[in-house]
Amino acid sequence: MEAIERFSSFDVFIPHIVQGLPKLPLPTLNDTLDTYLRCMKHLLTEEQFNKTQNVVKQFGAPGGVGELLQSKLMEKRENKDVTKSNVCVCCVFNTTISFFSRFVAHLISGILEYKTLLDAHALPVDYARGQLAGTPMCMKQYYRLFTSYRLPGPDMDTLVAQESSVMPEPEHIIVACKNQFFVLDVVINFRRLNERDLLTQLEKIVKMADSEEERLPAIGLLTSDGRTEWAESRSVLMRESTNRDSLDMIERCLCLVCLDGASGAELSDTARAMLMLHGGGVAKNGGNRWYDKPMQFVVGADGCCGVVCEHSAFEGIVLVIGSPSKLVRAASVSELPAPRRLRWKCTPEIHKIYSNLCRLVGDLDMNVHHFHDYGKEFIKKQKMSPDAYVQVALQLAYYRCHGRPVSTYESASLRRFQEGRVDNIRSATPEALAFVIAMTDGMLTTSDTKKMELLQGAITAQTKYTIMAITGMAIDNHLLGLREVAHELKIEKPEIFKDEAYLISNQFILSTSQVPTTVEMFCCYGPVVPNGYGACYNPQSDHIIFSVSSFRESPQTCSAEFVKCLVQGLLDMRDLSKERSKLDQSQ
Repeated sequence: MEAIERFSSFDVFIPHIVQGLPKLPLPTLNDTLDTYLRCMKHLLTEEQFNKTQNVVKQFGAPGGVGELLQSKLMEKRENKDVTKSNVCVCCVFNTTISFFSRFVAHLISGILEYKTLLDAHALPVDYARGQLAGTPMCMKQYYRLFTSYRLPGPDMDTLVAQESSVMPEPEHIIVACKNQFFVLDVVINFRRLNERDLLTQLEKIVKMADSEEERLPAIGLLTSDGRTEWAESRSVLMRESTNRDSLDMIERCLCLVCLDGASGAELSDTARAMLMLHGGGVAKNGGNRWYDKPMQFVVGADGCCGVVCEHSAFEGIVLVIGSPSKLVRAASVSELPAPRRLRWKCTPEIHKIYSNLCRLVGDLDMNVHHFHDYGKEFIKKQKMSPDAYVQVALQLAYYRCHGRPVSTYESASLRRFQEGRVDNIRSATPEALAFVIAMTDGMLTTSDTKKMELLQGAITAQTKYTIMAITGMAIDNHLLGLREVAHELKIEKPEIFKDEAYLISNQFILSTSQVPTTVEMFCCYGPVVPNGYGACYNPQSDHIIFSVSSFRESPQTCSAEFVKCLVQGLLDMRDLSKERSKLDQSQ
């Protein structure tokens, strides 16, 4: 499970706006239970579903435990403001050694300018695009970009937010280079460093990292371990004052900038994705990460760069740093003290992590594919939602690979509401299943007209559930809230949450996310279950970029085979649409 925790954990991201947004609505108990049964019926055996129907009926009975939990949940909503996964964003640039340092200095300068905009509440309000476009969005997540940290615990992690007026604002960045960590003060003598000063300090750090005599164990590897194991190792490290000081500097920094060494090979997008996520393991840049920090900007000496996000504090919104050249420059600081290397007093725990990370790196099966036959413009011409269309294609791909439907997760933003995070669009609809069966088992017996009718039905069902989710009426957050209220009240866990159907419903074998951008880049993450797939996609006007992941240790999954089935399904759906167009023209 540690592989899932590490590679499946994610985007980029003003309190005065929050007050003008509505609170997240609370669906009625009956609506959620009815939808739950509708979502699960075709994923269960007849025997399982009959049992689940009885369990749900008992839970929702008048005067029963469901009504009690619903009333308590309503109280919490009225009396309290409503408020995990690592993802990477990857792109490439051409570079030389001198350009590399200048690029990093420019990047850091841009990060500092962006932080200044956040501090001044100067960001314009985001408005929703796609479904229900134009709705203002909650901006509070932006404040957690540089002020939060995921602290490992033995039983549960803690999200630490540095919002106290007592503690000073962090004025340093941690630079990781050759698996070592260095403190780069970005404010000296009350003055922010300009780009030239940053370049000077970065050059000093690179030289310090080259010193073999001072090379320390790659402590960053510890953060790639399972969460419980990392919590135990951190507890051991904290016994030494030297380690406590170093951990404090990392945990309170604005962000990490990871200077990765060159890979020495011509990289494919798949290889770049792997390097972003885990640094290529112990032999490469595996220790050049600190996975508990929300923002890690990774720049490789060979031009591979991206952002690795731990998104407990915020959702998968792409952060594009604006050009700092358009903003006011800080004056140069005359006296620049040398950056500081973080010191560690190590224990044997660090050595066992080497083999663990090697296994994790070898286990992750990533496949980044550029589908060039068509993109979202073709889909729009069919009067279909590109996101719904791709989701149906993912259902078709999984069915072709495995011959059955499975619980599917697609993230839906709830930023239309105060402090909204995400809910789940359940893409494995009965309508999608009817379509994929017609395209596979019934390929020869179902007419193209009928297939097209079923495709339209699947697209409509997907769009309808999407609107439910983004308007706060989906089922997953509601059911989770009811379950947690039962836990808080210390009553026995209701049967509905022990039922096999509920366990199946939350085993998201297909975990998906659309991250659309106007630039040529891709996002990727790992599966959330051992026998699952992670599928992220970026629809461009004339092509679609897919990042598909799975685990090699699972005999049930293969990323390359899934991509092959996905491509075939997209081509079949195009051909079906073209046949429909010909038929329409002939009538």
